[in-house]
Amino acid sequence: MASSSGNGGWAQLRQQARTLESQTEALFHTYSQFSTAANIPPRPSHEEVDTEAKLQDVLDKRDNVVNQLGRLLDSDATLTSSALKQNNLALLREKLASHKKDLVRLRSNLADARNRANLLSNVREDIESFRQQNPERAEAEYMLDERRHVDNSNNMVDSVLSQAYAVQESFVLQRETLANINRRITVAASQVPGINTLIGRISARKQRDGIIMGSFVAFCFLLFWFFL
Repeated sequence: MASSSGNGGWAQLRQQARTLESQTEALFHTYSQFSTAANIPPRPSHEEVDTEAKLQDVLDKRDNVVNQLGRLLDSDATLTSSALKQNNLALLREKLASHKKDLVRLRSNLADARNRANLLSNVREDIESFRQQNPERAEAEYMLDERRHVDNSNNMVDSVLSQAYAVQESFVLQRETLANINRRITVAASQVPGINTLIGRISARKQRDGIIMGSFVAFCFLLFWFFL
């Protein structure tokens, strides 16, 4: 009877620990989104504070359940498969310790992200305040910024033009190279004995074949017209 009661209590506590693990992971997913938001508020929002409090509460509940499992396993020597239960308890403790570390890490990441956002916001506010107090200086800085933008644009245009000129020169060189190759082929062909005569004969033969083929087509057309 003690063994049955012990095993039933173990199964119930282990299921409770698994359920709390799932709740922890869902809360972690929500909590991690606060540190990756595009615009982090200077102070934690109500939702952020509420999510962090729920995370801490779930972790405390898991800690209590794991301790109960440990005490149950140590006190009840009649539990069956004690080696398997020891392994399950070790995994629950390891996962709990990992989630506690994750909470500390996420808190740190969120604090760093908020500090960076606040720093940038303070810098922008200081710059704006300085410009309002020194309008002439602000106007001069604005003109310098515009000048830098114009210079950067001119440099970009010069770079594009330089590349275009380089491509044009490459095309000219390629055209001259092809023309030179063509001249060499023509000169080489003219220096081969009988090459011009052979080319002329080939051209004449093509012309003769064309005349013969045209005459044959005309003859066939006349026959077709005659017997129609």
